[in-house]
Amino acid sequence: MEANLTLTKTSPSRGKDSAEVTGFYDEPTGSIQYLVSDPQTGRGAVIDAVMGFDPAHAVTDTEVADAILDHADKAGITIDWILDTHPHADHLMASAHLKQTLGVRNAIGEKVVEIAELWRDLYHLPGAFDPSRDFDRLFAHGDTFEIGSLPVSVMLTPGHTLGSITYVVGSDAAFVNDTFMQPDVGTSRADFPGGSAATLYDSLQSILALGDDTRLFVGHDYGTDEREQPAWESTVAEQRRDNAHIGGGVALEAYVERRESRDRTLGLPDRMLHVLQMNLRAGLAPAPEDDGHSYLKIPLNRFPKETS
Repeated sequence: MEANLTLTKTSPSRGKDSAEVTGFYDEPTGSIQYLVSDPQTGRGAVIDAVMGFDPAHAVTDTEVADAILDHADKAGITIDWILDTHPHADHLMASAHLKQTLGVRNAIGEKVVEIAELWRDLYHLPGAFDPSRDFDRLFAHGDTFEIGSLPVSVMLTPGHTLGSITYVVGSDAAFVNDTFMQPDVGTSRADFPGGSAATLYDSLQSILALGDDTRLFVGHDYGTDEREQPAWESTVAEQRRDNAHIGGGVALEAYVERRESRDRTLGLPDRMLHVLQMNLRAGLAPAPEDDGHSYLKIPLNRFPKETS
């Protein structure tokens, strides 16, 4: 069966200290996964990889993540890191699968520990989640590491979740998770448990403080009525000027009102209550029960739909 990668596009390196970035679009979730690599050394990392998940049948597959590995192999890229920007609510993470397949380190932001505490209560699973067990590295704001010869710095950019992080790679690439969307769409929602529109605004401003030519790679796109084709790359300058929610210098109060008004119209992602209890384990399924099967626990009546 073909993986649901309807579009793949590479943003070439601009020269020394600039990464090559290939985005892989997952149509069922509107998610973009990234293979970022250092052309000087051939070393790379995968960011926000997706595990296939059919919520109607509760069936998982590895086709999309394996397609990225196939691409890396053909391109001669050796993957050293499996990175996530936050525990995703709309797709199942392939972090554990890729870590086991490649034998490399996986990582996420350190505030995943606080997110796990919040969701232990919502799922009533007191001992379920231990991020320090399931991730090799929990990054703090300001942490640095390398992808080949490219320096990487970690920015805490919460708001969508309380622990979302941005990876700034080399001289001109930033993977901004679910903060910005494409300029013609605006920004991401901030109404999940632990989210905050005001906090998200501050995170957006911190990203806009990067250099004007910095390439910004977003976590999601669904196209628009005017732009059917999904897209995921912009620049700081483009977002500062054209972003539908904050472009041109929109003030905090106006942004929060706009963001919260929009969020009140949104339902929960159809995968959210399934995948978060796995994503807080890096995508691992719960331990099999005595019949050999794993089971998910869904909170009943904890997230009633708002009506106006």
